[in-house]
Amino acid sequence: MIQVLHNPRCGKSRTCLTFLNESQKKYEIINYLDSPLTVQELKELLKKLQLKPLDIIRQKESIWITNYKGKSLSEDALLDALVAHPILIERPIVLYNGRAIIGRDIEKLKEFILS
Repeated sequence: MIQVLHNPRCGKSRTCLTFLNESQKKYEIINYLDSPLTVQELKELLKKLQLKPLDIIRQKESIWITNYKGKSLSEDALLDALVAHPILIERPIVLYNGRAIIGRDIEKLKEFILS
């Protein structure tokens, strides 16, 4: 089943759900703001995305700018920041068939889901 790390306040995240609804795909919503991912879950997610922690951080968020911007942080420190402040995680992230994608681009998402 498709899983979507979703933020209901994010337009791109809502657009992703609209696409999934229109394509009549069944999916599960994971509201990662209410139930933050653990460090281990983040590591598994990053492996599926084939990305590093910094690649999924929303660097324009005020929390990032205030607390982390310009600092030299290890991957472990970045993971800790994502656990402490899940709002920093890029969204939506779509998981399907053991793979994952950041689903901001609907054309890429369509290719990902339908392939």
